[in-house]
Amino acid sequence: MRATVTAERANRSTDRLVLHGVHHTARPTWKLRETIEFYRDILGLPLVHTICARGWGPEGHPDFLHFFFDSGNGSTIAFFYYIGTERPEVLAPFQSWFYRATHTAWRVETREELLNWKEKLEQRGVPVRQTRHEIIDSIYITDPNGYPLEITWQVRDMNQADATDAALTLEAALQIEDEARKNGGALRDIDSVWRRKAKLVDAYVAGR
Repeated sequence: MRATVTAERANRSTDRLVLHGVHHTARPTWKLRETIEFYRDILGLPLVHTICARGWGPEGHPDFLHFFFDSGNGSTIAFFYYIGTERPEVLAPFQSWFYRATHTAWRVETREELLNWKEKLEQRGVPVRQTRHEIIDSIYITDPNGYPLEITWQVRDMNQADATDAALTLEAALQIEDEARKNGGALRDIDSVWRRKAKLVDAYVAGR
């Protein structure tokens, strides 16, 4: 009986678990000075913490510096500088949407803030690209390591209609992918997703 009660309490506590935003993102750097100067001096992010450690473990882990910049609202962006190492070729940046897909995006609250950031960065010689896509307007830059960064203004709050649309879109994609895999295939195009989603939308509306 006691074990059952303990398990029930554990289940209730895990059911209430939530996340409270991003604490930090972290990437390696082999450009110590350039990284510090870019984030601290050009972007103006305060340097707030550095961990200095000897290497450990069976893999020949090198000594390192792990340093953090304040990126607002309790979040930080961090870097590992592995002392005495060279960047592996596999981690070299390359021009592709596959590479740019992994990026850090920071939020501003107004369009004016976004444009002010754009002006500030351009004045400091940083190339900036701006794109509006659906409910966010963003500027994109690249740090000295080749890492993509984004500053974004969310034009409106997300609502239940957005959540429903997201669920129907991904359910359509999952159904097609599952069916294709059974035949040794794969999801190949967005048009098939749209067609399946249209059927799911019709069913959703009819069931309301």
